[in-house]
Amino acid sequence: NIIVQELLTFKANIDLINEQAFEKNDLLIASTKESFELFINAHKNKPAELIAKFIDVQLCSGNKNVNEQELDILLDKVIILFRFIQAKDVFEIFYKSRLAKRLLLEKSISKDIEKSMIIKLKIECGSAFTTKLEGMIKDTELSSEIMKAFHEEQKEHTKGFELNVLVLTSSFWPLMQSVETRLPDSFNVHMTTFIEFYRSKYSGRKLTWSHSSSQCTLYANFPSGKKELCVSTFQAVVLLLFNSENELTYATIQNQTGLDEKELQRVLSSLTTTKAKILNRNSKSRDFTKEDIFTFNDTFTCKMRRIKINAMQIKETQEENKKINESIVQDRQHQIDAAIVRIMKTRKELSHQSLISEVLQQLRFPVQTQDIKKRIESLIEREYLERAENNTYHYLA
Repeated sequence: NIIVQELLTFKANIDLINEQAFEKNDLLIASTKESFELFINAHKNKPAELIAKFIDVQLCSGNKNVNEQELDILLDKVIILFRFIQAKDVFEIFYKSRLAKRLLLEKSISKDIEKSMIIKLKIECGSAFTTKLEGMIKDTELSSEIMKAFHEEQKEHTKGFELNVLVLTSSFWPLMQSVETRLPDSFNVHMTTFIEFYRSKYSGRKLTWSHSSSQCTLYANFPSGKKELCVSTFQAVVLLLFNSENELTYATIQNQTGLDEKELQRVLSSLTTTKAKILNRNSKSRDFTKEDIFTFNDTFTCKMRRIKINAMQIKETQEENKKINESIVQDRQHQIDAAIVRIMKTRKELSHQSLISEVLQQLRFPVQTQDIKKRIESLIEREYLERAENNTYHYLA
């Protein structure tokens, strides 16, 4: 965040010097552009990632004390930096990941500003670059209409339980983690009702629930008063077990929730070690054991009525970052393959050097010649191409 802000300040200072001292000299403008492209892209994928994350901070609802006009001016300046980066595919993946979190966790500062930013990217990179981003916004808007109709139809049957569903087009959104869990009967009843309602309106569509991206608001009674707990679905599943039991072992919680070890430990850590300590644990060990005992913390106090305990869901993990970088590598391999096949399908026969040159012209990210050679070999193995005489390739239909 600091690095991007310093780059923006640096660029503004250079532009000011050029305007006041050199009367917007064209040669200096061209040299500035070339210099920025050189030193920014010397760091490969990192600048694209940082710019995407900088925009995320600006568009999050926590970004207070800034009006829309000031924000729009700032985003225009960020777009200038965006023009310099070559790894626009890296930016796209990180931007889409952060946009998904803003929309799913309702952290976006404004839908209108989100749309404005997407329009800026569309102007720079074309409609193909922003199709999925626009689709994500449309999904959330259509979901609002669906839920309005659902609540109107089911208002007599949903007292004490309010269900809000986002129906997402899987091809638009980042791949969501699939984690199985056993939901309480009260959840399943209302989810089944929604599925029946949805199918009556949109026949032939398949719904798959993504519990790892869901949130719940629980109303909890403490001796100190009633509180609203904003938690993830997995946290809610664990907490609701304590409605009928005073204490539960780790093994019992795992058996009743069906959560895997990694997810369950993450959930229990968030409920026993954060400031909002809703559960007590009999052990202070960092590692969990099946014999660990958990009890409801009836001495819990907090001045706020509404308490958020889903910080661990919002925070980007190293594992998540690793998966994003792995997907970048895979996406680039697919794009190189597609470019090679597209060129060879048109040309039928091409020399090695000519093929390399045309592939480099089509790709919108930096790539080494050696990487293209590897993809050519892969396509030959899969019988898309064949090697011919004089260092040429033939396309195989």
